Amino acid sequence: MGVSRPVPIPTQEVFRRHGGTLRDGEKVLRIEPGAVVTVTTATGVYRAPRLIITAGPWTGALVASLGLHLPLQPLRIGVYYWRQKDSGTPSMGRDSPCFLTVGLSQAPHDIYGLPALEYPGMVKVCYHHGSPIDPDERDRDPPGVSHPNIALLSSFISSYLPGLDPQPAVVETCIYTNTPDEDFILDRHPKFSNIIIGAGFSGHGFKLAPVVGKLLCELSLGEEPSHSTAPFAITRFPDVLQAAL
Repeated sequence: MGVSRPVPIPTQEVFRRHGGTLRDGEKVLRIEPGAVVTVTTATGVYRAPRLIITAGPWTGALVASLGLHLPLQPLRIGVYYWRQKDSGTPSMGRDSPCFLTVGLSQAPHDIYGLPALEYPGMVKVCYHHGSPIDPDERDRDPPGVSHPNIALLSSFISSYLPGLDPQPAVVETCIYTNTPDEDFILDRHPKFSNIIIGAGFSGHGFKLAPVVGKLLCELSLGEEPSHSTAPFAITRFPDVLQAAL
């Protein structure tokens, strides 16, 4: 007899049930700091005593208007899914392990893999590196080869994962927003303590989303963070605070 599992509630629905409001498709035009922060978007004006900015690759441009120059570099990353040659091979399906290579001579950056969870029968294997982009033009192919890492990954799969077809079945892209040390930024604005910034997740923030959300909430409420945020301080980068507004 099978075991029934509870159906998970989407995160956005949980947010709504706790009184949250979602506003999609509103471009932020201006943020005005103060005891009450004012956010002007393309469709409205919002005011609140505290603001958390988690704008991904657009964070740098948003906080520049608040006198901060954060060293954030958006990168376009190729995302590839590789079909199993034999769909009945359990080691290459949903039960395959997550992995991360380190120090391969043919790959200056890491290669990582995830089980066949997003596309049935296809294992996700990607190169942990990409090309600088303007996030507003993420779908525009950069000059030269649009997916330069396919050959590298195909060679890796032929050598180490022979159970996969060495040509990708699905090709997508995502955006990393990297800091120079590839660690997060989780901190209050150095001048406006009621503005909190979460950025620079450098391709490995999603798996830590619950604790990141908790820390940002604690910072916004003026509470002592439940985990040390010292490694993620803005001040670890020199000369980020620009002239006073």
